[in-house]
Amino acid sequence: MDWLCERAILTPKNERAPVINEIYLKSLKGTEIEYKSIGMVLKTDDAVLYLVEILNALNPPGFPAHKLVLKVGTPIMLLRNLHPPKLCNGCAQGESTIIPRIPLLSSNYPFEFKRLQFPIKVSFSMTINKSQGQSLKIAGIDLSDDCFTHGQFYVACSRVSSPTSLVNLAPN
Repeated sequence: MDWLCERAILTPKNERAPVINEIYLKSLKGTEIEYKSIGMVLKTDDAVLYLVEILNALNPPGFPAHKLVLKVGTPIMLLRNLHPPKLCNGCAQGESTIIPRIPLLSSNYPFEFKRLQFPIKVSFSMTINKSQGQSLKIAGIDLSDDCFTHGQFYVACSRVSSPTSLVNLAPN
């Protein structure tokens, strides 16, 4: 567990992190457990227009996915501060804790909807921007996509204390 918590794969764009997370999740031994959210529109008139299948396919920023797949030992990231400071930045690392499903409201669409889900996501990989403030023993940087700026690449490289602790994937 400690070995995993000291490492991460950093990627410039949000779309790449879930793909990497899925690959690593499948490589972990153990049984996958699937947690599906409960979604609903807030106005009853919208219920006819926006079916549950449509709500389940939406991925608003800062929201957990509709279908959350986990295995025991999977590193996760909290998307909400539930119990600061205990659950922030590994302060309670190794302790058991209860993370409830919470209602999350979105108004990023022409309708408002609520999703009831655990406010977490798998975090083998995360965006470079999300990694700011993290200290890692080893970091991989997935450069399949270009960094937005020179500063973003600098942030990724500065997550580790030594150049030998940095691994770059640069396919082209």
